[in-house]
Amino acid sequence: MSEKPPDGQRETFDQGVKGDEYEPYVPAARRVAEFSLKAVITGAVLGVIFGMANAYLGLAAGVTVSASIPVAVMSVGIFSALHRFGMGRRATVLESNMSQTIGSAGESLAAGVIFTMPALILWGQKPDEITIFTFAALGGLLGVPCMIPLRRFLVKEEHGNLPYPEGTACAEVMVGSDAGGVRARKVFTGLGVGVVYTQVD
Repeated sequence: MSEKPPDGQRETFDQGVKGDEYEPYVPAARRVAEFSLKAVITGAVLGVIFGMANAYLGLAAGVTVSASIPVAVMSVGIFSALHRFGMGRRATVLESNMSQTIGSAGESLAAGVIFTMPALILWGQKPDEITIFTFAALGGLLGVPCMIPLRRFLVKEEHGNLPYPEGTACAEVMVGSDAGGVRARKVFTGLGVGVVYTQVD
């Protein structure tokens, strides 16, 4: 049996409802912790790890892989472990979402760097660490204000029209963990099976 979600919060994430009719999983009227220190630190650490991994992969193979879903799974796993061992309260779904968002940004910044800096080297320039850091920081800061005017249209108004399979998968992971019980066990069972399969393979 799964635990009942808090009052005013739905038990499932519904991706098929049109944007005008969609009710958020966490209602706007409900005050829920989101921008917390543990969410920021966890997201930043995962962002650095996946950023380094993608930078290496991109330079070695010429392609990068998305970190959104792995970061979502690892975020809820870390928060669940911290709570189980008595290190703080149970994380909210919005804290998990914050951590996942911060963590997945590392992969995007890494891709932006490794696919642009080599062009400067081919032009005879030798960018140092400060230059690379500045480019990455400015690129990340530029992306945020560029996305703000698109958010309402792409996320709210097009909800139910654009499938966003990766975003939907991340949402299902976090909602399943937040619901607890059977749904949470499926998330962590899948994580464990993936780890074992990767080691055996």
